[in-house]
Amino acid sequence: MSNSSHSFVSPTGFCGFMSILSAMRYCLGPPSDLGSMWVALGFMPFGLFFDFMDGKVARWRHKSSLMGQELDSLADLVSFGVAPAASAFALGLRSALDTLLLSFFVLCALTRLARFNVTVSSLPKDAAGKSKYFEGFPAPTSLSIVAMMAYCLFQGSVLERVPGGALAAGTLLEVHPAVGVFVAWGCAMVSRTVRVPKP
Repeated sequence: MSNSSHSFVSPTGFCGFMSILSAMRYCLGPPSDLGSMWVALGFMPFGLFFDFMDGKVARWRHKSSLMGQELDSLADLVSFGVAPAASAFALGLRSALDTLLLSFFVLCALTRLARFNVTVSSLPKDAAGKSKYFEGFPAPTSLSIVAMMAYCLFQGSVLERVPGGALAAGTLLEVHPAVGVFVAWGCAMVSRTVRVPKP
């Protein structure tokens, strides 16, 4: 990865961090003011755009570096691991068990990205030298969950109205079944049997 492509990695991480701050801002304000949450969810697709441009520029210049690879993974962790979990917390998955399971999702994203850096050179390549498939869901696929959260926000299904409600409400074991989407996605990211063809 060249220095030119590094300029796209930094915006990816910036978008993720701004998303996290916007989710925190929503938590500090009145629940009816959804503007900060829309901003939080909106920054993540921009992160994907810059992530895509990063790879595009690196392939165009036929240059890569270990530093670029590590920067890309760290930026992806912020934008597609921590940021979606922060938005989910802001939107209502706030019980102790919810946060534990959201942490599991973030750790799965971390593991997925670290494993990619270690194994990318050993994956089967096509004629152009690109890996034929991803092993486990790529971290940016978490934008599918972001789309679900945006739909819930549009419908007003947040906080006390989170789809599925809460189990064991008011106890230490309170949990929202909706957090299961994050658990399932995290498992798919670290799976060695799930193979997603590269476009």
